[in-house]
Amino acid sequence: MATEFAEPLEVGYAAPAPVADIVALPRRTPGLGVWSALWPKVAAAGLVLAAWQLVAWSGWRPDYVLPGPVPVIERLLQDLRQPDFLIGVGITLRRALAGYLVAVALGSALGITVARIRILRKAIGSAVLGLQSMPSIAWFPLAILLFQLSEGAILFVVVLGAAPAIAGGLLSGIDHVQPLLVRVGRVMGARGLTLYRHVVLPAALPSFVGGLKQGWAFAWRSLMAGEIIGIVSHQPSLGQQLQFARDFADAQQLLALMIVIFLIGITIDSLFGALDRSIRIRWGLAGEA
Repeated sequence: MATEFAEPLEVGYAAPAPVADIVALPRRTPGLGVWSALWPKVAAAGLVLAAWQLVAWSGWRPDYVLPGPVPVIERLLQDLRQPDFLIGVGITLRRALAGYLVAVALGSALGITVARIRILRKAIGSAVLGLQSMPSIAWFPLAILLFQLSEGAILFVVVLGAAPAIAGGLLSGIDHVQPLLVRVGRVMGARGLTLYRHVVLPAALPSFVGGLKQGWAFAWRSLMAGEIIGIVSHQPSLGQQLQFARDFADAQQLLALMIVIFLIGITIDSLFGALDRSIRIRWGLAGEA
């Protein structure tokens, strides 16, 4: 009888299994994630190339006016081995970076100033937003009048094209900051610039990044227009090479240059997109997958 009571009693339930044994969530491999994000772009590029080739085969325009994608890509690969071509890409990117950095500084300062001073907001707030709808190429005659045909003229056009969009994005972000966050910051002792630095600007960061992205798009378009219209110091920029290709009716180089300009634009835009997604995930603003 004693041995019977010495035996362990069955309680009626088993010990819980480890969580890892109960739920085995499938892990997404990095390669699969990259491919899932890449294949729509690859498919879209394939459809564009196929449509381009079909138009070229249709005989709608002669080959010397509208060549197919194969000779254009071959010409692009040849140009990439030419030092002058790479120098032109570097010159254009240098101008874009310089103008964009100046636009970021001016646009950010203007956005914060207009947001802080109510009278200034009522006076020029709508004008700052209205400047975004003004074509940047319209500034070029004034730029030539003020700076002659120089680097300063192109910089002037790029800055005026990008700065209003950056200021508008920052203003929109500040306007949509939750009042509760501002009140909490003030209760904790934040005032003036300290409040903007630690509360308002971090809360407005997602909209500000959107303004930076839009500002880059305006800056890139303004720069291309400026380089095509005016040849500065006989430097072989992308815009100048594009104009020379049109003058000499070199359709292959013209289309190859357009591809390069397009790829640079979407590369920078993708970087801004990745930054925007990262910030929204960190701020808890990203939607559920």
